[in-house]
Amino acid sequence: MRRNDKAEAKKRASTRQLIGTKEITEYSLQTYGHGKLVYFIIKPSNISVLSEASISTRIYALMTVLKGIAEIEMLCLNSRENFEDNKRFLRNRMEQEQNPVVRKLLEKDLSFLDRIQVQMATAREFLILIRLRNEKEKEVFPYLSRIEKSLKEQGFSVKRADKEDIKRILAVYFEQNVTTEKFEDFDGERWMILNE
Repeated sequence: MRRNDKAEAKKRASTRQLIGTKEITEYSLQTYGHGKLVYFIIKPSNISVLSEASISTRIYALMTVLKGIAEIEMLCLNSRENFEDNKRFLRNRMEQEQNPVVRKLLEKDLSFLDRIQVQMATAREFLILIRLRNEKEKEVFPYLSRIEKSLKEQGFSVKRADKEDIKRILAVYFEQNVTTEKFEDFDGERWMILNE
């Protein structure tokens, strides 16, 4: 295929094709060439309040899970807004501002963003990812249940991601969209009126 043909084909590709996904099922993200991706959401622990012994125990528990399940991949995503760009803008603006009243307002805005960020200190989402490649459909759910059970036995608060969770994970990863409550299956879906 010529370079111009490739560029034209890329222009016409859907968003799903560009990011390499076929479909979001009730329990997985089907991809082109990378199998089905199943996500387990791990609720984070606030380690700042744990003793050193408790932290060591958590690390050992994670190591036990990783040794027992070789197929695990791990992800860490923001699950809340990241204010660093806004704070950087406010700092630069304060340096340039000549008016002391405006500079004071900018300082208050910066302080407000700092307070919000501290309140959302545990705004991380930890994900365990399992790639299903050639597993038979009847073997998939028992396999996933064993993984979930193993994580729970090691003291992790875990949930297998469903369709809505996967859409939210993709929105956070690709758009940094952490505020939308319900994600559409298709662009513009919320504007469709059925039976008209």
